[in-house]
Amino acid sequence: MASLGQIIFWSVISIIVILAGAIALIIGFGISAFSVPEMNVDYNASSENLRCEAPRWFPQPTVVWASQVSQGANFSEVSNTSFELNSENVTMKVVSVLYNVTINNTYSCMIENNIAKATGDIKVTDSEIKRRSHLQLLNSKAPSCVSSFFAIIWVLLPLSSYLMLK
Repeated sequence: MASLGQIIFWSVISIIVILAGAIALIIGFGISAFSVPEMNVDYNASSENLRCEAPRWFPQPTVVWASQVSQGANFSEVSNTSFELNSENVTMKVVSVLYNVTINNTYSCMIENNIAKATGDIKVTDSEIKRRSHLQLLNSKAPSCVSSFFAIIWVLLPLSSYLMLK
């Protein structure tokens, strides 16, 4: 049977291991959020505009518009992007509008930070609207850090219980 001193010692060791793992997760993976953009058309009397909205991003991303027809064009002067802090005061909603778009062209809204890149594509024709979105994780070190942390915990916690009972 373990003494009270051994139980306290191994309990403290277990807590230290868990805290070290949590710190490693925050450093390795970071606190982050990302979401796929939703693409829509805003119709008004004089022109058609495209709206790209993504509900959760952190840290603040960059937003770039591209076009299949006008490859390499800079759309920063004909677009407006805003970042609205969400109710939890951590993540932000990304809203970007591209003004005066032309029919029969595919436009892409690319939202990117150091963790992920999300792209929303939209093509507007006279008869239909086609949409496509995808998300790509950029930080490949984070998942291995997470899995390594859990592997260490699964090995050390049963070991500490075993040692407490000796």
